[in-house]
Amino acid sequence: MTADATDARLAAQYEAFPYPQRDPREEAKRLVVGSPSHLREVDHWIFGARRPASLPMRALVAGGGTGDGTIMLAQHLAWAGRPGEVTWLDRSAAARRIVEARAAARRLDNIRCVEGSILDLAGSGLGPFDYIDCCGVLHHLPDPAAGLRALVSVLAPGGGLGLMVYAPHGRTGVYMLQDALRLLAPPEDPPAARVDMARRLWRHLPETAWLKRNPWLTDHLSGGDAGLYDLLLNPRDVAFTVPALHALLTGAGLRVACWVEPIRYDPDLFLTDPRLKARAAQLPPIERAALAEAAAGNMGIHIVYCVRAGDPEPLRPWEELDAVPVLRELDGPTVAKGLPRDGALPVTFDGLRAALPLPRLAGAILARIDGRRSFGAIADELAASGVSREQFARDLAGLRHTLERLNKLLLAAPAG
Repeated sequence: MTADATDARLAAQYEAFPYPQRDPREEAKRLVVGSPSHLREVDHWIFGARRPASLPMRALVAGGGTGDGTIMLAQHLAWAGRPGEVTWLDRSAAARRIVEARAAARRLDNIRCVEGSILDLAGSGLGPFDYIDCCGVLHHLPDPAAGLRALVSVLAPGGGLGLMVYAPHGRTGVYMLQDALRLLAPPEDPPAARVDMARRLWRHLPETAWLKRNPWLTDHLSGGDAGLYDLLLNPRDVAFTVPALHALLTGAGLRVACWVEPIRYDPDLFLTDPRLKARAAQLPPIERAALAEAAAGNMGIHIVYCVRAGDPEPLRPWEELDAVPVLRELDGPTVAKGLPRDGALPVTFDGLRAALPLPRLAGAILARIDGRRSFGAIADELAASGVSREQFARDLAGLRHTLERLNKLLLAAPAG
């Protein structure tokens, strides 16, 4: 890879301020969980709940930083007793020391660390990988399309990717302050001096500054120096609208398996006017997603799971009695007890509030989802209480319609 001056500044930034700011001593207190690369999401959205859990998973976290995605996926594999290895790849030696310390604190032995650039993957001898994570990296590259092609070059047949890139509307105010700080803290200044200038400017910003009115971004407030630097001082930062990201993926021969969370990209989430809904219904899916993004205005990132465009659409086994439903970071009985009596589930997405309908049997079904019971077992238990198989099937379909689109109700990988 040929580095330009901006690339050299990026490398210096992440050596001085490894991102995100993490302390390995905190591993005893919590696991940082998010999307993409949650194992249950990968099983469901990438492999359609068809890839056996007994198969070793070869995963790459490209541009792994201080290790959130790497640690989460490796820990999930370890907890589940599943074979596989997660390869961390990044250019930052400082970040590598942190991720290795985090892995050691958890006694994880299924992580391999490699220093290097994703742009050199094609000739690296690494891979192929069943799953590739690339979060917060493509939008910092001089040519995001080249970076994406490099990732696809080491993707195994039938595999998929989890990507995160910046989105423009929810980052309102960021690029204005980046412009201001290029004047007050030019990129040629040492990183520590630039952070000092940024902190001073934030304290003296007028109330008219748009970032002060944007509550969805907090890295400059709670992310330490690394978070502030990455948000406001990054030398190369490109944001993608839904159509721009779709074009980038299409150009690399990929298609989206899931926008996370799917329901956020449906304008019906907030459109209640019948004429607006009717007009929106006439739009193609990508334009509907673009409408949701532009009208809501609160998306600061886009997270997608994607697969090769030529791969068949997986038929997830929602109607198979031996399929096992799972909840993502939820406890079924606890959720069931807290369901509202009016049958509408309140949800909030970065300030956007909505109430989603739930079927009558939602609580009864959720109370029995424990990651072990199959749909058949749940149906049998409810049948013993007088619930017909037809009613169970109808209400399960309604529950799926709401909770799968929230990325909460998924299907487990088959055991063998």
